[in-house]
Amino acid sequence: MNEASRCLAAVPFLCLAGFLANGLLGRRLGRNGGAAVGVAAAIASFLFSIPVAREVFSTGEAVKVDLFAWIDVADLQVKFAFLCDRLSVIMLLIVTGVGSLIHLYSAGYMAHDASVPRYFSYLNLFMFSMLLLVLGDNLLLMFVGWEGVGLCSYLLIGFWFEDPEKAYAGRKAFIVNRIGDFGFALGLFAIFMVFHSFDYETIRANLGDSNIRGRLLSTFELGIPFVDVKMSLVCAITLALFLGATGKSAQIPLYVWLPDAMAGPTPVSALIHAATMVTSGIYMVCRLSHLFVMAPPTMDIIAGVGGATAVFAALMALAQNDIKKVLAYSTVSQLGLMFLALGTGGFSAGFFHVFTHAFFKALLFLGAGSVIHALSGEQDLRRMGGLKDRLPATFATMLIGTVAIAGIPPFAGFFSKDEILWRAWEGYLTGRNIGHGLILGLLGSFASALTAFYMFRLLTLAFLGAPRGSAEAHSHAHESPWTMTLPLTILAICSVAAGFLNVPHALHGSAHFSAWLQPVVAAWPEIATAAQASHHGAEIGLMTVSTLIAFGGSGFALWIYLKRPGLPAEVIQKSPGLGRVYAVIRDKFYIDEAYDRIVVRPVKLTAFTLWIFVDVLIIDTLINVAALIAEVISEAARRLQDGAVGTYAVWFLAGAMLLLGYFLFVLGAA
Repeated sequence: MNEASRCLAAVPFLCLAGFLANGLLGRRLGRNGGAAVGVAAAIASFLFSIPVAREVFSTGEAVKVDLFAWIDVADLQVKFAFLCDRLSVIMLLIVTGVGSLIHLYSAGYMAHDASVPRYFSYLNLFMFSMLLLVLGDNLLLMFVGWEGVGLCSYLLIGFWFEDPEKAYAGRKAFIVNRIGDFGFALGLFAIFMVFHSFDYETIRANLGDSNIRGRLLSTFELGIPFVDVKMSLVCAITLALFLGATGKSAQIPLYVWLPDAMAGPTPVSALIHAATMVTSGIYMVCRLSHLFVMAPPTMDIIAGVGGATAVFAALMALAQNDIKKVLAYSTVSQLGLMFLALGTGGFSAGFFHVFTHAFFKALLFLGAGSVIHALSGEQDLRRMGGLKDRLPATFATMLIGTVAIAGIPPFAGFFSKDEILWRAWEGYLTGRNIGHGLILGLLGSFASALTAFYMFRLLTLAFLGAPRGSAEAHSHAHESPWTMTLPLTILAICSVAAGFLNVPHALHGSAHFSAWLQPVVAAWPEIATAAQASHHGAEIGLMTVSTLIAFGGSGFALWIYLKRPGLPAEVIQKSPGLGRVYAVIRDKFYIDEAYDRIVVRPVKLTAFTLWIFVDVLIIDTLINVAALIAEVISEAARRLQDGAVGTYAVWFLAGAMLLLGYFLFVLGAA
């Protein structure tokens, strides 16, 4: 075992050691000790990741380590093994690198909390689970990590469980994710049924087997009454897996948990709901991309759901006044863009946006946390303003993050979002699939325009203009400590520079990131790959339009909220129709209320009915009647067995007389 393999074996378990130390010794360690252990475990995992990444980047070959035989039953053999290849090395660096910065930030943000060791134990356990998810060399180990991050998400969202609202948000996230995880589990069972293995390399190698391909492409009828619907087995498998991705990566219809997840501490939002856990679905689809491209209907569904989610969530972000809720819906929207890219076959484009988004969205969440920290917990944008001079470092870094996510060149978001928009428009611009490409292109461009608008709205309301909140809170606002501003600075630098790793050929770049991933992700459709090389003019034109859209959206937001801050209220007042539309968007299209009436209340009513009529009236009644009968019989028996010799003699004599009477009756009858 070489150095890279030894380091790879150690990386996840360093975080597990931090979890155990804080979990078992937290009271002895105290706040400072607990924070030190948690941060040290995260940084150590990052440092041990460097030799692994160096080996993969220098050779292009995967680093693999088999630790032990995990399951060996009949046809099922699963090893507990780690695999770091061209795809997982990117996630390894994101999880450990960004995770270490957020751990360091948390040391300052949570310094006065009463449960610091418990917080860092959860955070370390999350990193361990996330590393299992991305480094496991088989789907079963990925599923363990998948469920682990779901558990940690529940624990961290409901970290302040004394508040019923925050505890409810944790439960909601957990339950909604279980719906998606059910689909993921079905997909895993079906994969084992076909391949008799969960190993990535085995699955990919066997896709070339004609018998397996024939079985995957074989169709069957869905058991839907009065409807004749046929589906291939590979479509069923990939749709089940995508259902799991919609839960973990917050897509329609299972996105509703992520906005409420903002109830947890802000660093949790940055780590789990911006940079790592919510991208698990994208990672899973990329990892199994060679399976997904065999199911074009599934790919169309992925692209459609992604595009619809991108626009739908962006619209809701427009009208939110909680600074974290704006970023939450922004995350849902950006994840939608990633899935839009995956559904068009742009696996490297979607994954490159995962990479850049990890930096600027973590930066924006941590910047929001710095603002909340400075204003003693205030999260309402309507009570902020004028913080630019009070929080200069926070403002400068958040400005960089805002420009990056808006897609303004040359920041990271421009390059990654441009790749996605090209994949969305490619069918239309090349004439390969005009209708499909036009719809997806319009969805992607509209979502990008909305992103630029709502992000500059957030920046303007929080930092520019006159203070609108409490004068006392504004006067006491101060810059965060270095443990919080240092991660902001590093993430800001990455938000500027990361995009240059994938400068497209149209701009005379080498598209290095896409080329790097080419050996491990599928190229589909082949004509799309060739089309991009022969349509540089169209791509440059699209870049120009998307840049104008970004400048237009951001400029419009600055003009309204700096020059005409009262304009939105005036328009709503003069146009009741627009006011009603605004109210619908502000109230999130009443989706939560609809789910409550259509799903939650019927489930609760069913559970209540089963409890009253089945459990209480039937089961409890039968059990209680049986117990009463046993009690009556035992009471009668107890009175007979009183321990007195005279009583026994009487009953003996009575029995003898009855027996004698019986014999006399029988003899008389004979």
